[in-house]
Amino acid sequence: MLWFVSLPTLLCVVTVSFSEPTTCEDAQKACSVIACGIPVTNGTLGRDGRDGAKGEKGEPGQWPQGLQGPPGKLGPPGSRRAPGPQGVKGQKGDRGDSSVTETKLANLERELRSLEAELDCIKDVMQTFSLGKRSRKKLYVTNGEKMPFSKVKALCAELQATVATPKNAEENKAIMDVANDHAFLGITDEATKGQFVYVTGGRLTYSNWKKDEPNDFGSGEDCVCLQQDGLWNDVSCSSSFGAVCEFPERRGSSSAPPWLC
Repeated sequence: MLWFVSLPTLLCVVTVSFSEPTTCEDAQKACSVIACGIPVTNGTLGRDGRDGAKGEKGEPGQWPQGLQGPPGKLGPPGSRRAPGPQGVKGQKGDRGDSSVTETKLANLERELRSLEAELDCIKDVMQTFSLGKRSRKKLYVTNGEKMPFSKVKALCAELQATVATPKNAEENKAIMDVANDHAFLGITDEATKGQFVYVTGGRLTYSNWKKDEPNDFGSGEDCVCLQQDGLWNDVSCSSSFGAVCEFPERRGSSSAPPWLC
């Protein structure tokens, strides 16, 4: 009787000694289903238990933030609203730089004075001369009066012109048509006897001398006269012949006559 009572305790020690020595009471605490010391076989699986109650929401994780995705499509434009109230008027700004405006104004005033001077010149010409003729880019005018060469030069200079001086056959004919009589040309040999030059400077590039002219008859013929037939003759500068003035091509100078604009 005593053998069978102590046998379960002995078997318990022997059975659990395969893994770790322990007492029967410890084995019962660890697994109350298995009878201590009694060999058992695996039984059939039991039914699943019921789901427990849902737990509370946990804290967000500590994973790093991902890359930003592409922007979405542009939405439709919103409806136009009424304008808001007008803002407070700002402070008066600093005075601007007026130097540019003053410079432009000064330039305009100079141009105006130049135009007024040209208009006065036109009035003088219209009052003095009644005949005129254009040849290419030159204008020839006359007052129909006869005077010494010195007065012809002074008259033309007063009008910002020069004594008519042909540089080719076309200009020679234009001067002849305007003068319709004998007229002085802007050519002399006063500086060097026998060497005729333009009164404006430079040697002749064109001439239309009458036969056997120039001959400096009487050693006093230093000026040139255009005859009615278009031929040239050297004459005395103190003689009186027609006055024909020449307005040259305008080259951008504000003081030049406006005939050829």
